Amino acid sequence: MPRTGIVYDPIYLKHDTGDHVERAERLVRIMRTLESSRLAGELTSIPARAATNEELCLVHSPDYVKYIKGFGSGWLDPDTYMSPDSYQAALYAAGGAAEAVQRIIEGKITSAFALVRPPGHHASSNKAAGFCIFNNVAVAARKALKDLKLSRVMIVDYDVHHGNGTQDIFYGDRSVLYFSTHQYPHYPGTGSYDETGSVEAKGTKINVPLPPFCGDREYVQIFNEILVPAARRYRPELILVSAGFDGHWMDMLAQMQLTVSGYRKMASILMELAGELCRGRLLFVLEGGYDLKAIAASVEATFEVLLEKTVDEDPLGPPPQARIPYGVNDLLSKIKKIHGI
Repeated sequence: MPRTGIVYDPIYLKHDTGDHVERAERLVRIMRTLESSRLAGELTSIPARAATNEELCLVHSPDYVKYIKGFGSGWLDPDTYMSPDSYQAALYAAGGAAEAVQRIIEGKITSAFALVRPPGHHASSNKAAGFCIFNNVAVAARKALKDLKLSRVMIVDYDVHHGNGTQDIFYGDRSVLYFSTHQYPHYPGTGSYDETGSVEAKGTKINVPLPPFCGDREYVQIFNEILVPAARRYRPELILVSAGFDGHWMDMLAQMQLTVSGYRKMASILMELAGELCRGRLLFVLEGGYDLKAIAASVEATFEVLLEKTVDEDPLGPPPQARIPYGVNDLLSKIKKIHGI
């Protein structure tokens, strides 16, 4: 029986953003869905904790951590808001991801999903951005590399927005293979296919910048033709996933056409890769996804994969008026050539 963990804490709801699209109701709806489907009872609870200053400074500059601690409330940038409890929530988001990684590496669980907020993949070493304060997945990766003595970690980011903060943090670090699919050009405007890493890390950053209206077919093709061979060549000891569900066709912040079934298929590919390459070590960390029905159903489907449940139905179905994407074959040919795949 798979040992699958869940990170969740009510502190995440105290990051009060009002009627902002990144709001507490996202987690409320997810948890309600998991409880009503009875999946929650099959999961191992991983108590969230505050990230230590040392853990945060594996990723962020000490001055930035000090700045966030003393900021109070208000806008960090035009998109990113802090309420009086946001600092504590952000500590527990980064710490929850780090704690999940530790339990996975220690063999207490095999896989997990950290249902945290605020999200993290736009936060760089010294700047908040795009709803993100601390970079949760980056903290988890550095925890695995520095404290838990792994040598190679892969981060897969399928949020519809490019994880510019994560890429920047690891751009010169070949101990992290960063793979991203994202709508392009779209916020934050980074993630061109020729962004491949700096000198010693060249080739360890793989970007797949997609045109609007891509859906399940294109994403599965990309995973099979680019991600799978790249992962097999790199042979990570741990797979981390920046799991954003804003590529779903119901989401209002982008123009992609993924379905719940598509997210289920991507999770299945990642789980198979983890089983093949790194003893099943797999951690999903929540990023974006702003339609409440879509994010809840997609997270539920991801847990169904981790629990090895056979479910074929899609509660939300395909887009009612699907658009034909521009095609990705030429793009994939360029990426394969650059990366020798």
